[in-house]
Amino acid sequence: MKRLPFPVLLRRTAALAALGLLAGCSLLGGGAQRDPVTIHAPRLAAQPDPSWPQVQWQLAIARPIASRLVDSPRMAVRPVPGELQVYRGSAWAQPATDMIEGSVLRVLEESGKITGVGRLSSGMRSDYRLLMDLRRFEADYRGGDLPVATIEVSASLIDSRDQRIVGRHTFLREQLASTTEVASVASAFDQALASIASEIAGWTLVQGQADAQARPRP
Repeated sequence: MKRLPFPVLLRRTAALAALGLLAGCSLLGGGAQRDPVTIHAPRLAAQPDPSWPQVQWQLAIARPIASRLVDSPRMAVRPVPGELQVYRGSAWAQPATDMIEGSVLRVLEESGKITGVGRLSSGMRSDYRLLMDLRRFEADYRGGDLPVATIEVSASLIDSRDQRIVGRHTFLREQLASTTEVASVASAFDQALASIASEIAGWTLVQGQADAQARPRP
């Protein structure tokens, strides 16, 4: 049998340990641990705003950063303050950071308001870079009877020439679910994700354009 290098073996062991911890968490929804998993994929319904400025610069979007607990395909829920659980038998199709990155990118692409936009990982040359810190992506009961889909993102727009911070803002979207059913919670996230992606896209265009007009590029 081929022996794995120690660093690779260590990483795999850590990953298995993390999965074991998730499996041992207090989960909502009942059912056996080996029940089939329902995969939820939020549908982006964000509409570009015609009032957004038309810009002649390019933007690279970095993959958002997040804590390991937040950046997970498991659907997190906070039944009471200070206690975070996950819904049993349900998961997202992508980790939360991928959903945020993809949603903002899609809104900007479909807006037709920007010369060029793409992922930073693609290696594209850009005038500005959008960095995002995903702080919350969870259903929060907040002491009520129904969960609230909660997404919080801190965004920073960076000038690629001199690494100057052009703007920084924290976005928070909360959408009340109509019932406690997981499908209803996923639908609430559809709306919250679309709303926050549109807000971030519009803010990026406005901030970048104001800076580009104040500091013309050579």
